[in-house]
Amino acid sequence: MYRTDNGDGVFVIDAHSHLWDASPENQANKYGRGWIDCFYAYHKNLSPPEYVWTLEHYEKYSPDDMVHDQFVKGYVDLAVLQPTYLTDFYKNGFNTIEQNSVMKKAYPDRYILNGAFDPREGEAGLDYLRRQKGEWDIKGVKLYTAEWRGGSKGYKLSDPESYRFLAECVKLGITNIHVHKGPTIYPLNRDAFDVADVDDAASEFTDLNFIVEHCGLPRLEDFCWIATQESNVYAGLAVVLPFIHPRPRYFAEVMANLLFWIGPDKILFGSDYAIWEPKWLIEKFMAFQIPEDLQAEFNVKMDLETRRKILGLNAARLYNIDVDAAGARIKDDSLSKQAVALHSTPGRSTGSHG
Repeated sequence: MYRTDNGDGVFVIDAHSHLWDASPENQANKYGRGWIDCFYAYHKNLSPPEYVWTLEHYEKYSPDDMVHDQFVKGYVDLAVLQPTYLTDFYKNGFNTIEQNSVMKKAYPDRYILNGAFDPREGEAGLDYLRRQKGEWDIKGVKLYTAEWRGGSKGYKLSDPESYRFLAECVKLGITNIHVHKGPTIYPLNRDAFDVADVDDAASEFTDLNFIVEHCGLPRLEDFCWIATQESNVYAGLAVVLPFIHPRPRYFAEVMANLLFWIGPDKILFGSDYAIWEPKWLIEKFMAFQIPEDLQAEFNVKMDLETRRKILGLNAARLYNIDVDAAGARIKDDSLSKQAVALHSTPGRSTGSHG
């Protein structure tokens, strides 16, 4: 939990995190190499210098590193594990639900385990979705509409096959559909990440919540128009928030637009760990204020209640989490005790992986 200088607690849910294996041993081809190099460029160019990891560590970090960075050093109370399969690029997959389940099994009160589906897999894919629900009781999925599968370089949420899977999600009670929309990653194609198909799916499946990760950047305006008219479309701040460090004015303009168009109840914090560490993101977000000229133009501002909603309460609502009960369960666990010790010792709560 983050605490302000006045002692106010802010419950934090990191709605977008991963445990990946991009080690050379797991890379299947040049695209596996290129994918992690692209991620590392995002990491290195948007992080403060003291939070830049070595490439070797970035390719494959340990479960112990992850819980330390999130729950001990990084103020996070709960985190959502989002899979990214990429089985055409990595021998064992980049970040599958099977890989992520290691964290859920070890820290059941700390993690929410999400699954995935790919409509191009047909009946076998539907069976796999049902198995994920039966085995792990998933409440959400993460989708990569630009992912390559054999000769296919992507799909749309508005495709008839996608509708079959979304209908199955409704039937199974998998209500949170996180979908990567916006930033391209080598070698995937930018247009396959276009946010436009969310509009059609959100109108058809009103029992589902569509969390548009990365807010569709650079197509922010398209996202805002869609999310304004569709009550079940939300903004995920992963990739958006790191711009608070090298491009604070750009970040302020994005936040002013989001607050103007969709308001503070439809924006979710996500670090996208391990692309970025949550500690510096949260500290800078808590200290951030929209410049006065943008406040005047958009008639918005950042107050403590808005920050609380974005950092945790909005995700808690979508995942039916009672934050008081969740906080009580983790209050005295070993990670909370380590966090108290670390943050109460001046000069010990910063640093990076060497």
